[in-house]
Amino acid sequence: MWEGLDTIDWAGLRHNYGSAQDVPGLLRRCAGPDRKDAVEAAGKLDAAVFHQGGWICSAAPATLPFLVDLAARPENPVRLELLELLAYLADTAALVAPERVDPAWGPSWERTLPDLLRLLSDPEPRIRRATIDAVGKCASPGELTLPALLAQWDAEQDPATRLDLTLALGYAARRPPTGDRGTEALALLHRLLADREPQLRLAAVHALAPTDPALAPRHLDAVLAALRDPGVELWRETGTAGCGALGMQSWTADLYRDSATPYVVGLLADHPDAEQRAGALSLAGWLLSHRRSHTPHLLPGIATRLTDPDPEVRFRATELLACLGPDAAAHGDAAAGLLDDGGAFGNGGTVANAAVWALARMGDQRCVAALVDRLTGRFTGPPLGFSCSSGYRSRLGSTHWPELPALHEVLIPLQDHAERLVPAIRVRLRDADHPQLVPSLCEVLSAWGPLAGAALPELLALLDGESTWMHAATALGSIGPAGGAAHDALRSRAVTEVAAAATAEATGGRLADLAAWAAYRVGGEPGPALAVIGPAATEGRFRHPALRRLADLGPHAAPYADRLRELTADRDPWTAVEAAHALWAATGDTATAVPALLALCHPLLQGRYHPAMPAAVRHLTRIGGPAVHPAATVLAQVPFRDERITASAGWRAFTEDDALRAAVADLIATAPRP
Repeated sequence: MWEGLDTIDWAGLRHNYGSAQDVPGLLRRCAGPDRKDAVEAAGKLDAAVFHQGGWICSAAPATLPFLVDLAARPENPVRLELLELLAYLADTAALVAPERVDPAWGPSWERTLPDLLRLLSDPEPRIRRATIDAVGKCASPGELTLPALLAQWDAEQDPATRLDLTLALGYAARRPPTGDRGTEALALLHRLLADREPQLRLAAVHALAPTDPALAPRHLDAVLAALRDPGVELWRETGTAGCGALGMQSWTADLYRDSATPYVVGLLADHPDAEQRAGALSLAGWLLSHRRSHTPHLLPGIATRLTDPDPEVRFRATELLACLGPDAAAHGDAAAGLLDDGGAFGNGGTVANAAVWALARMGDQRCVAALVDRLTGRFTGPPLGFSCSSGYRSRLGSTHWPELPALHEVLIPLQDHAERLVPAIRVRLRDADHPQLVPSLCEVLSAWGPLAGAALPELLALLDGESTWMHAATALGSIGPAGGAAHDALRSRAVTEVAAAATAEATGGRLADLAAWAAYRVGGEPGPALAVIGPAATEGRFRHPALRRLADLGPHAAPYADRLRELTADRDPWTAVEAAHALWAATGDTATAVPALLALCHPLLQGRYHPAMPAAVRHLTRIGGPAVHPAATVLAQVPFRDERITASAGWRAFTEDDALRAAVADLIATAPRP
């Protein structure tokens, strides 16, 4: 078993954590009788030679033959784990750039492949599936793998393993040279398209579609029948997919990138299985988050799920109404009917809270009373119902994960209802039991500006707290002169923060410009504010918040004009955007500011998005006048793009796209012709 193990210079080889001298010990532990210790060793070996992939380290080729040897021994307690590691490595070697693969990997794999192929006939189905997965993912030409795969197809009786074999035959038949068995494999796969077993038909579509993009649309009825058949659960046992209905719906969606609407509409049809209904909504959300034109085709099917007996399905449907916002306003009554629905899903989300958000996104004032009840504690459901913060999701994959935004993200767009909501926010700000809400609620008040003036007493009280003053200061600065009673406290705080920075205290001094800005905004003199904000905006490491504050000083910031012009070309988009705006606010220089802002927006024409772009468009709108007409002309086609312009997944894909389009529409509407 260990022949040659000790003759390898493991210390001279490298893995993810440096020297590979620990690999022999991990391999020996993987062969030990204690399953718990063997599993731990296999996990450490995985982390060392694979982890998250991206390269084939020099330790991997030396480890490979021992992985196969250990996996071939029936008594080994971690055979499956080692074959999974081997499949990860094979997949990585086939996908990454050649320079990311250690030169010894190819020869090592070629020497080891015959031993691996023998495991295709292992008595244990799980081992056969894991082996098929590794063989299917490897970069070896089909002529080396197809004979063994076809031989096993003739002998294989296990239904789940036959699905894995079908997929592996498709992979191998696409890797030339395929030899004289390539034609045989393709003929078999085409026969399986008409097999009486629905899941084999589905597997054959997956196997053949990569070389025939029109094949999946041609076989849509068969694909839908297989996915909606109870037998789809067989895929949970496979080594390739390892998932049930929801996962298979998502994976198969990749075959319909250019013809997804009929596919998702078919899945949205009624089904007795709640997982099937939930999966269809997930795919509908994914599709809607990429193109706006899908809305009229998918919204009716989504709306039928608002009364679904399963709470997860109702939550998903209601959350999608919220994502669509104004486009789903025709279903406002249905959403309002769910305001008392306590059905829960995920991490604290309820159908009722999703309904509140849906109404808020639609601009339906029926959300206001529900939010007031939550803020004042009169709601009988879970406390508040919305978190204090939310994250971002990437656009990878073919799923839409339903979740609710943070409280401030629900409230900020509702400034037209500030008169009713501010008193409720004041109640919550006085609630000492929930200090974690202070940043979120102060962000709302800041966004509403002078409309939030009634909250002045609560904000003044928060200025005394070391962990709350900065949030209160942000809100007070946005409220403006109505917050004049806070001036002395803010000015004192600015002096304290400047002194902390001068003495290089670890956490002090970083917020001096915030305090100075807020003191100026509530009625202070510009000189003290400029002395603090100017250096922070032009010399600091993270400049864009201070640059935003510098713009509020208007012409008083003119002494920094030369540095601001330099920063309009900064590599950081946020810095460039806010520097251009500050330059215009200080000097009126549109000749520099407008081209800089437009340059940052140009990628929008190709559908590329950066979070700083909406701010750039809004700054152009503030500049206004004939100077921005060329920018408005260039961006005029953006609102007509079908693709959602966003870098996010989930609900943010919708709100970012909506906000950007609204900003561009405002620019176009307010830009006069020169």
